[in-house]
Amino acid sequence: MQKKTFTALVSTAALAAVTVALAQSVKLSDNVVRIGVLTDLSGVYSELSGQGSVKAAQMAAADFMAQNPSFRGKVQVVGVDHQNKADVASNKAAEMIDRQKVDMLVDMPTSSAALAASEVARQKKIPALVVTGGTTALTNEKCNKYTFHYAYDNYMLANGTGTAVTKRGGNSWYIIYPNYAFGQDLNKQMTAAITENKGRIVAPSDATPFPNTDFSSYLLKAQGLKPKVFGTMQAGADLVNVVKQYNEFGLRQQGIGLGIGLLFETDVAALGQDAFAGALATVPWYWNVDQRARDWAAKFEKAFGKKPTWAQAGVYSATMTYLNAVARAKSDGGDAVVKALEGFRFSDFFARNAYIRPQDHRVLLDAYTVQVKPKAQARENGDIFTKIATIPAARAFMPLSESKCKM
Repeated sequence: MQKKTFTALVSTAALAAVTVALAQSVKLSDNVVRIGVLTDLSGVYSELSGQGSVKAAQMAAADFMAQNPSFRGKVQVVGVDHQNKADVASNKAAEMIDRQKVDMLVDMPTSSAALAASEVARQKKIPALVVTGGTTALTNEKCNKYTFHYAYDNYMLANGTGTAVTKRGGNSWYIIYPNYAFGQDLNKQMTAAITENKGRIVAPSDATPFPNTDFSSYLLKAQGLKPKVFGTMQAGADLVNVVKQYNEFGLRQQGIGLGIGLLFETDVAALGQDAFAGALATVPWYWNVDQRARDWAAKFEKAFGKKPTWAQAGVYSATMTYLNAVARAKSDGGDAVVKALEGFRFSDFFARNAYIRPQDHRVLLDAYTVQVKPKAQARENGDIFTKIATIPAARAFMPLSESKCKM
């Protein structure tokens, strides 16, 4: 009995010594890794991102600590509202870094807010993993050493949806877009994809206020122009309003199809599948794309009470990718983590066949062209998409030869 007890004590002591040695080999500022979720907690993107993104980051932190005993109790998550405003995002990002001592930023819906936070991250030399902001400027003229663009961007959306719709016969478009960085860039990328596939734009694209509730003048214009596709580059609550009014004006019955630049599961849920039925979109992930996705989505739904959007799933993946880089670097110092991220290849439940391109920090991953099912075809609640095609990671995003990034 005494021998067994002594052996147990020795084993426990040895384990403790190994844990201490591991902890001492990892250099953490304040002995904690702080994840800063800079997101929309109160506005038009709060449903697709918001508290769900905070929960996703918390889940990633908990899973990482469970998998890495030397980090137990050493990862914290801070969630802050940037109100979809660039100036607020800039101020909040600086406050999170200087006062709350966060070691990285993640999520950042609204491209203008993402660009503002990215600049702060550059100045403060901490990694920023942008998940929900879409502008390609983040990996082009506004790229920097500390910013990584995760999940999607406007090139991916246009390359997938603009190409697919045009090749299916939707070769004349009238486009509206929200008048801020995301919308301006997506309109540019979508127009290029359409014209490259021998489609045409029947009238100059129109910029709409952001946020906005009344799109009637643009729908009346579409009725007069009679394009094959009415293209809406709005997102979140603005997209919901556009689609609702598109159906009220009866454009589908008039032979004018609907082309959607950016679509989230919450947009479809807000109006019901039949309001979006038949529309094509391009997404980096959806909850029932395969069993791995289903398994993670079930965990998230149990924790949060709702199925995840692809933005929320992307926040989990980005947070876990960052934390694994901290473990490889044995430090949460910005430069060390950036070095561990660059050139890294991985594949998780969200990012398939992923590669972090070191030259511009674009995270390449498989993307999917999908079509919204009519409600009658849904096999279960939340079964929204039919997969039309998988776009391999190497072809989904802007080629490096076209990038304007100079780090």
